[in-house]
Amino acid sequence: MKRKGLVFSLLTALIVHQYVQGQERFSSELSPRFHQERREALRQKMPANSVAVVFNAPIRNRANDVDYMYHPDPNFYYLTGWKEPHAVLVIFKDAQKDALGTYREILFVRERNAREELWNGKREGLKGAESRMFDRIVSRNGFSRTAIAYENFDQVLIFELGEDVRNFKGDPYDLYDLQEQFKQKINYPSNFNSTRYRLIQKIRTTPIADAERLKQQIAYSVKYDSTLLHVPVIKAYLNAQDPDRFTELRQNSAFELRTTNFDIDLLEQFLADLRQQKTVEELALLKKAVSISAQGQREVMKAIHPNMSEREIQGIHQYVYKRYGAAHEGYPSIVGAGENGCVLHYQSNDLKQVDNQLVLMDLGAEYQGYTADVTRTIPATGTFTLEQRQLYEVVYNAQNAGIAAAQQGSTFAAVSEATFAVVAQGLLELDIIKNTSEMRRYLPHGIAHHIGLDVHDLGNYDTLEENMVITVEPGIYIPENSPCDPKWWNIAIRIEDDIQITPAGPVNLSAAAPREWEAIEALMREPSPLDDFTLPSLWD
Repeated sequence: MKRKGLVFSLLTALIVHQYVQGQERFSSELSPRFHQERREALRQKMPANSVAVVFNAPIRNRANDVDYMYHPDPNFYYLTGWKEPHAVLVIFKDAQKDALGTYREILFVRERNAREELWNGKREGLKGAESRMFDRIVSRNGFSRTAIAYENFDQVLIFELGEDVRNFKGDPYDLYDLQEQFKQKINYPSNFNSTRYRLIQKIRTTPIADAERLKQQIAYSVKYDSTLLHVPVIKAYLNAQDPDRFTELRQNSAFELRTTNFDIDLLEQFLADLRQQKTVEELALLKKAVSISAQGQREVMKAIHPNMSEREIQGIHQYVYKRYGAAHEGYPSIVGAGENGCVLHYQSNDLKQVDNQLVLMDLGAEYQGYTADVTRTIPATGTFTLEQRQLYEVVYNAQNAGIAAAQQGSTFAAVSEATFAVVAQGLLELDIIKNTSEMRRYLPHGIAHHIGLDVHDLGNYDTLEENMVITVEPGIYIPENSPCDPKWWNIAIRIEDDIQITPAGPVNLSAAAPREWEAIEALMREPSPLDDFTLPSLWD
């Protein structure tokens, strides 16, 4: 009875947020000054006489009259801290003046609405935005009336405007209408094709010495979109040979873009430059997300058993996230047992019993907008078989090599190369492949990516710099009927950790979740507070 009482107490402690009193809520831990500084950092990168226009994300529909929980656009949140839909940010390179004074930015926000708030919760509105340190805050219905002469700017910096924005009937100032008004003002074509636009821009700016390289890019693009050949300047460039002809086509491409002054690439590049290196405030949130995710892996290691379903395992992870205040997962959770682990982005998680298989668990908590990305692969029985352990050690050694290569001043390519070399040699020694060139059959994905406000965060993916946080995630996946001994079939292993780049060397932020096979087995022998937690059967 004492043991059951203890278990009940532990579960009760898990269920109750002890520190939440009354109406206290989880709120952003990033300060308004952080977002103001990010806007100023972007402004410093913007070209002379330019303006940047950023829309928040659309509301996504789940089915019928039910929407998904709203998630702001990461770039918009990075620059504003604003989490409500139907909002627009305008940033000017140079100060603007009107009858009210000087300003360098305008935030357009959704107004308060008592009826809507009764159903969907309180809105911040203009009053709520006053403490956010913006030069100007305007109701969204003023977006079309605000006198911004976009044609007078040398460049209007935007992200490509999506075609999946819903038009809320009866709301003349929803995101759809705001974007339609904006498109008219900047002459955004109704049939806009981003690939076509980018190729014409490249023809206009690529030096003649690089013409052959650009022709290869055009040929590659045409392979997947033959309609590009309907554009005369693109077709002519692909067939051109003479340097004088390339020069002529550069001039013609400028004529093709004569009616537009918007750019869909520079803004993303500038934000990639900024977002790839985390500030002190960002690192604090990201480390919390990683710590929560690592703790989820630990709790599952203690609780898992062969009779569990993939969904139950997923649920334990995600409950731990919410217990620590993480509102969401950073991406769809992957819990794949056996052959399901060989599906790189497996998401259904619908196997009723994981049995005596390896279980690949790729999950990440999102804390205050920042997401972790941690993967562990463990035996549901608590003990690796010989074959499982042999492959696991190859992946583990490869990851160690990749982490060791993740030095400040090194490159993403160096991390990948170090990891691939170990995997190739390991597969060769186990006689799974006959030649190291066959390695990519069993490791088809990349090894490292930035994490932050996106699980695959913006960045340049070149040189590793201080306070970048990247993943190192080698894996081996051997689906059934692979050309190797069947004893290896349906074994899938991935180990993924979140690594901070520092002058003193790489720091593994997710090290609290054991990686060594011996440490995993040792933790799996520990008791779990869920050991005696059972639910009544609801079906015969």
